[in-house]
Amino acid sequence: MISYVYLLLYKNNTSNLNLEYFIAKRLVTSKDNKSSISAPIIRIAIAAIAIGMVMMIVSVATGVGLQQKIREKVSAFNGHILISNFDSNESDTNLTPVSTKQDFYPKFNSVEGVQHVQAVASKAGIIRTETAFEGIVYKGVGKDYDWVYIKEYLVEGRLPDYSNRLNEEVVISQFLAKRLQFKLGDSFNTFFMKEGQNKMPNSRRFKIVGIFNSGFQEFDATYVLGDIRHIQRINKWNVDQVGAFEVFVKDFNDIERIGEQVYQHIGSTLNSKTIIEKYSYIFEWLRLFDFNIIVILVVMILVATINMVVALLVLILERTQMIGILKSIGASNWSVRKVFLYNATYLIFRGLFWGNVIGVLVLLVQQYFGVIKLNPENYYVNEAPVYLSFGYILILNLLTIGVCVLVLLIPSYIITKISPVKAIRYE
Repeated sequence: MISYVYLLLYKNNTSNLNLEYFIAKRLVTSKDNKSSISAPIIRIAIAAIAIGMVMMIVSVATGVGLQQKIREKVSAFNGHILISNFDSNESDTNLTPVSTKQDFYPKFNSVEGVQHVQAVASKAGIIRTETAFEGIVYKGVGKDYDWVYIKEYLVEGRLPDYSNRLNEEVVISQFLAKRLQFKLGDSFNTFFMKEGQNKMPNSRRFKIVGIFNSGFQEFDATYVLGDIRHIQRINKWNVDQVGAFEVFVKDFNDIERIGEQVYQHIGSTLNSKTIIEKYSYIFEWLRLFDFNIIVILVVMILVATINMVVALLVLILERTQMIGILKSIGASNWSVRKVFLYNATYLIFRGLFWGNVIGVLVLLVQQYFGVIKLNPENYYVNEAPVYLSFGYILILNLLTIGVCVLVLLIPSYIITKISPVKAIRYE
């Protein structure tokens, strides 16, 4: 039964809010609660909220992290927007050259949001050794190429310098190096087919100065990065002719809008395509993660809410006599309801606290140690990437608190149906 201290406070205290909060606090901290019927149910409710918060934080962090990491890898090898000639060629080999004498090159000042433009050219070839051969795409780059996107994946050696004379230095993937048994410093022959029939292929000898591993097998098994002037010579292009232009934008979220503006400013003889259009199958797959994240959030909040509703109902039934006494001395239904809502909110905060601590700890362990590994053939990454931002964690906490408190208003309505006379007799 509620102590006489509560009654005295209720009669003499001028602030109902302070008293309601005080009673709710005493209900939570009372020693009798540890041995009460509601104790295990309360612990289960707190655990459910904590586990739900861990699941929500981890699902959002890994889902968004995977999306960002895959976008970065696709962009590293293709740019955000690709500008080339109008033709029916959908392969990675550039057949028709594009002049570098364009209004948008080297600076795309006519479209806001463009960060960088670089000229590239690609040509299919075959690497042949004494024991094996492998089909590749030689991607020629020049002095305007931004290596920052590839530097992140460099595992051995260095990046080549194409700002001066023509050289034979290339960067090859770790995947191709293992298949062809290459190591840093090795040289190899590559054969490029000429257009037309009965023509001998062009042969070029390259030297490996860098080895990268992006974890994106579709690109690692294909690309070799080298000097663009080799392709210009093989195709008999002029020095001002390239295969295409790669455009990088400042904010990937604006890629579709910027892509439309780029298309309007490049002239009628050229075509532009965003990587979302070029690799639609990858980005459609990534959009499924948004749906999965939403489903997990809904399920976890629903589980936490149901557990809190059950815990609140048990608390109300266990404190029926207290409710009757408070009502008999003049407490309104809403005042008594607030006592239990404060109590429930306190339990929610306890669950959220432990959920946040455990969730952030799990993400930090994964971010720095990479405990969870993934198959790059299926997920395009070697380990589960993590996007850690306290902004979305705060939103998840506010969302959980808001939904739970609003839903708890419904079971607290049962207090209005409790009769003071019957409640005081209740055993």
